[in-house]
Amino acid sequence: MKEFSSGGVRIAYIDAAPEGEPIVLIHGFASNHAVNWVFPRWVKTLTAAGRRVIAFDNRGHGRSEKLYRSEMYAIPRMAEDVRHLLDHLGIAKADVMGYSLGVRIAAVLALSHPERVRSLVLGGMGDRLVLSAGLGPRVAEAMEAPSASALKDESGKMFRLFAEATRSDLKALAACSRGARLQLGAAELGRIEIPVLVAVGTKDHLAGDPQRLAARFPKGRGLAILDRDHNRSVGDAAFKKAVLGFLERRP
Repeated sequence: MKEFSSGGVRIAYIDAAPEGEPIVLIHGFASNHAVNWVFPRWVKTLTAAGRRVIAFDNRGHGRSEKLYRSEMYAIPRMAEDVRHLLDHLGIAKADVMGYSLGVRIAAVLALSHPERVRSLVLGGMGDRLVLSAGLGPRVAEAMEAPSASALKDESGKMFRLFAEATRSDLKALAACSRGARLQLGAAELGRIEIPVLVAVGTKDHLAGDPQRLAARFPKGRGLAILDRDHNRSVGDAAFKKAVLGFLERRP
């Protein structure tokens, strides 16, 4: 992986097929670029379709720098990491695809720097984007628990086990879950006038309704990924097909 400095924070990234139209991929909480985008063959799918794919590890994740103060994970800071990466690569404008936590980051990027985002693909997050601020203290406490076996909160336990599977820094993730909280309002989303695809699995009980979120955007479209939960939606073939079609049709 390559690295660059985003306001003094070391961010690791990959840049595949640099001759195509660019799309930036933003992974979810406790994941990394490989787990979210390489292993489920998103990078291969998108580069095969002629896209330049930029995928990075969010601060506190993967090979990027680990930070232990919650304020360092404020969503606007994480969105600035994406802008700084585009600046670093000399990319004026790109399609942006976020999954789960990556949806909040992508939405804030589109609001704060609309001139840099051509379209949005929002996966693993429906109307929870406007109903909730994010993960919160229970997930942070799950990261700080002595072990996953003692946890009684199911969502906290799920994220803890996932974090262990991805060999994540639990202390950094605890700070991230406390700091990466931002509840967006309907009026804010209404200002995002670019094409938006919202995709959520029909068995994803964490994300909320994709159609209700899509309706908040002037050019939003919802997609139900059949029989998939939060984790298994990521690499779904129908999801990939819909994204490729969406990217082809957008202006």
